[in-house]
Amino acid sequence: MQPFLSLLPLIVCLHQIPGVGADASSVCGPCNKEICSPVTCVAPELLTKDECNCCEQCLGVEGEVCGGRDEMRARCAPRMVCVSRSSSGSDSSSSEGTGVCVCEEDGAVCGSDGRTYSSVCTLHLHSWKSQHSGAGSVHKVHDGECTFAPIIIVTPQKIHNVTGAQVYLSCEVKAVPTPSISWRKVTESPKGIKIFEELPGDRVNVAVQVRGGPSRHESTGWVLINPLMKEDEGTYQCHATNMVGEAFADGTIKVSAHSSRRSRKSHRSSSESKV
Repeated sequence: MQPFLSLLPLIVCLHQIPGVGADASSVCGPCNKEICSPVTCVAPELLTKDECNCCEQCLGVEGEVCGGRDEMRARCAPRMVCVSRSSSGSDSSSSEGTGVCVCEEDGAVCGSDGRTYSSVCTLHLHSWKSQHSGAGSVHKVHDGECTFAPIIIVTPQKIHNVTGAQVYLSCEVKAVPTPSISWRKVTESPKGIKIFEELPGDRVNVAVQVRGGPSRHESTGWVLINPLMKEDEGTYQCHATNMVGEAFADGTIKVSAHSSRRSRKSHRSSSESKV
């Protein structure tokens, strides 16, 4: 009995230390709403109570700080996890033990509004905002980016040059899946029917090149003509296709004969003026 009586003061002391042998109410203490700061969440669905069920706070969304005792947004929204920051990459201004909210499901998704979202969590957040603005909800259609037919964002130009010169036409196209680009020379038959000649064909002075970029799901195509000849004059079409659809845009090349006689006369006149 004597040993137990000697331990009694220690047990009483431990119960007086918050978090040690105490229930949640004794740790949090009475709720004083006067000390609570007003909060406004990006969506009402993110509004919650703190761990003491007293003050209102917002659940964190992707990229926001989570964890730590000093953070206003200590918990993440549903379907998200708080990933701790590495010691080497942590921000010195952040509280110790903080992390970043990250979506549990990784990867882009396609929404019912035809937009691509970086994650399903980003889609849900946009859907909440859309509903409260009266625009309706947005749901996931499928994993991965939304597909769409080619869109020509840079069209071929109109070129006027002389025979013997080097000229090129180019176009930039965006689509998902990434589009393929081909070039055609467009002529018209005597009956008014358009005839498409796939390039480069057997033309020794024509080269066609296609590469990716400058952005993701974009392609850039060129048709290069060197040396330029009179028969190269006409309309050239940039033609883009993918599994969803196609698009095209025209550019033109006008060719003037290079006059060597005029060049010699101009050179001779210049020489005589110097004498």
